[in-house]
Parts: sequence; C-alpha cells; structure tokens
Amino acid sequence: MLVGVPKEIKNHEYRVGLTPAGVRELVDAGHQVIVETLCGDSIGFSDDMYVSAGAEIVSAAKEVFDRAEMIVKVKEPQPVECKMLRAGQILFTYLHLAPDPQQTELLVASKATCIAYETVVDNNGGLPLLAPMSEVAGRMSIQAGAHHLEKAQGGLGTLLGGVPGVAPAKVLIIGGGVVGTQAARIAVGMGANVTILDRSLPRLRQLDAEFGGTLNCVYSTTEAVESYALESDMVVGAVLIPGAAAPKLLTRDIISRMKKGAVVVDVAIDQGGCFETSKPTTHENPTYVVDGVVHYCVANMPGGVARTSTMALTNATLPFALQIANKGAAKALLDDANLLEGLNVHDGKVTYKAVADALGYEFVDPKSVL
Repeated sequence: MLVGVPKEIKNHEYRVGLTPAGVRELVDAGHQVIVETLCGDSIGFSDDMYVSAGAEIVSAAKEVFDRAEMIVKVKEPQPVECKMLRAGQILFTYLHLAPDPQQTELLVASKATCIAYETVVDNNGGLPLLAPMSEVAGRMSIQAGAHHLEKAQGGLGTLLGGVPGVAPAKVLIIGGGVVGTQAARIAVGMGANVTILDRSLPRLRQLDAEFGGTLNCVYSTTEAVESYALESDMVVGAVLIPGAAAPKLLTRDIISRMKKGAVVVDVAIDQGGCFETSKPTTHENPTYVVDGVVHYCVANMPGGVARTSTMALTNATLPFALQIANKGAAKALLDDANLLEGLNVHDGKVTYKAVADALGYEFVDPKSVL
C-alpha cells in the first residue's frame, strides 16, 4: 500500500503522523511511504531521516493526497484537506466529529474511509490510540494551569505548591480516567492540594490506593462539582464519552461565582468542552477570561510538546496502520472488532452511533457497508 504523511497545518501543530522509525517499519513490511517535505523538521525529524528510513519526499500536500491510498495524520483534517480526499481513500487520524458538523459533512461528501484514533478500543474497552495523547494532555494541563495562575498571566498569583507557612493551591480534577490520573500525578508532585471527582467507586478506590492518601477522591455529584469548584484555584476538565460530545459539568453560573483569577483547563475541548464557557483556543492565543476566570482551552495541547507526542503516538498507532496496510481497510476492519470501532465515516455514511446521534445523521452499521 502507498501511505502518505502530510504536514499538519493546524495552528502551532508540529506533530507528524509517523516518525522515521514508523516509516521504516512500513517500508520493511513491503509498503511505500511518501512524506511531505519538512513535515517533521521542526521537531528534529529531517527529510534526510525519512529518506534513510525508506520514504520518498514530495513537495506539497496535494501530491500526498493525490497519490496515497492511506493518509496518516495527527489532527482532524482542515476543510482544505477534506476537499482533497477521494472515494475509497483511507484516512487514519484523530477526527473528533461529534462537535464538528462541518468536518463531518465534508468527510461524508468525500466518500473516503475515515478511521478515528479516538474511538479505536482495546480488549478492556480502553482507548489505546487516545491514551498516549491523554497522558501528555493530562500532565500538560497542570503545567499550563500553574503558569496561568501567575499574576503576569492573568491569574490570581498563586504558587501551586505554596511554601512553608503558606497553603498550597487547591486543584480540582473532574474525571478520573487517563487525563485525570496524569493531571493528579503532576499536581500532587508539585505539592498542590488535589481533589479528583469521578462517578466510578471502583476507580476512586484504585486512585486512593495508587496515591496513598495524597489525593482526595470524591464521588462526583452536581453538588460536589459546584462546592469544590467554588473553593478551587484551578479546575481541570478531564471527562470523556468516547466519540460523543463532552457533557457540560461546570456551568456558567458556577464559573461566575469562582475566585477571580482562578484558572480552568478544559482538556475535553476537542469533544466540545466540558465547561459551558469553553471555546477552542490555540497555542498562539491560549487563554481568555470570563467573569474573571482564566480559561485555557487549547484544542491540540499535546502539540505543545510535539516531539514527545509524535513518538508516543506512533508507538500506539503503528500496529493498526500496519494491519490496514497489510490487509486493506475492509479486511483489517472486519478482522479486528477493536479497530472496527474506529470507523466513523465510510463511503458517504456515518458508521459511529455517537456521531450520528450528535449530528442528526442516520447511523449505518459498519459491518453492513464493508
């Protein structure tokens, strides 16, 4: 199969769909890989490194899209990229379609086979292709939040860990999954007073055992969200419903009553955000203020540490990319029920129920169209 890797074009997005090591694995398996020039140059993956791995360098994204049978990316395709897709072509990337009607409409119109990293599952129901970026985003959420708590960044002027004689900042993390756990790890490590909310008692027990009492594990209710948010210096939104729009757990009313200069970090912004006041921001302009509360809602947070993120992502996606390249999309999807969960759009039809429900499309069973 001819696999294409274009340069990402989203604001301050420096990640790339495959590392040179990933390219070499595909080439060693008998496939061809074309890579857009300079796609990884800014994070230390030069064109020469890709050539040494067996790739062909091409000068423009259009050639990648025109020639490749499968496009491997990181971020959801922008409108100009969607319009370059064609019927029967495979797109393997993050999509986050539920809150994005324009992208969904364009992908349906393309009639391409669109497989979303974020809805592929493992045998335990986990999300193996979302997990590495969730780990990165979870850790970054505290790093970013701590920075924006500084007075010069618009925050209250609070040091996350405090100092002897001064209490540490209070951090609330809503959601105890991969993002929440990694956020808690960094916040606890920095000395903050950390509370995590989740609706799963078994998960709360696991977190309590894992963190040995250094983390306040509380069952999530509407009352708990409100009471803990109002006393917090930082709130991290870390909730996820796979493939669907995120629930709005922090209301505009609660935001209006929070501490002035508090910081909220919405890691769920790719799925529409879990705060009512959230809207996507960029690494270039990462924050805005609502009712005195600093909002950090960068939609591609892991892009801020693009080299680490690219290597972590390729480690996770490569086995699936090899399956698709070796077998073709239809056979790979039908042979692997976990990969089949990643199929969101195929031949002009929406094949992921949460996306269909969110955007008003007819849901079509993926097995019936492959």
